[in-house]
Amino acid sequence: MYEGAIQDLIDELGRLPGVGPKSAQRIAFHVLSADPADVNRLAGALRKVKELVRFCTSCYNVAESDTCRICRDPRRTDEVICVVEEPKDVVAIERTGEFRGRYHVLGGAINPLEGIGPDSLRIRELMTRLGGGEVRELILATDPNTEGEATATYLALMVKPMGIAVTRLASGLPVGGDLEYADEITLGRAFEGRRAV
Repeated sequence: MYEGAIQDLIDELGRLPGVGPKSAQRIAFHVLSADPADVNRLAGALRKVKELVRFCTSCYNVAESDTCRICRDPRRTDEVICVVEEPKDVVAIERTGEFRGRYHVLGGAINPLEGIGPDSLRIRELMTRLGGGEVRELILATDPNTEGEATATYLALMVKPMGIAVTRLASGLPVGGDLEYADEITLGRAFEGRRAV
């Protein structure tokens, strides 16, 4: 539709996840009309993240050094590892303030349709960590969808023979939700995960 640099920017923005063609166009024109100092800050932040950010050598969370701040924290217990799909899941769990163990980021979930099998994830590295003998519980915090469930089931089958307790995050009704709008699977899991009051 447009020519030259503006179309190149729209095309590149459109390749970002969750950014459709109209959003890409809107962002491109915002950049075009923005103050040059703001655009330079954005460009600098993009360059900096590619230069400085890497994956933690222990848990594979994002870090700016060999290990992330969570792995460096001596107050955390090494006896519990929470397995998540992506670094953004670590942030979500950390916001609760409820978990004081360590993490392991798989880098995705098993999805045969996309060509992602167990060998595509950091499962081998997880098994190496579990082989040290310190871990007593493995919490599976993969997404409650088909891929996340397949990944959790696969990990549970791999880990159970090691004598490590394997648990799964509870799933069910959200706070403020209405029963009439809950699907059968969510409502069924809410019944399975009920607890005494």
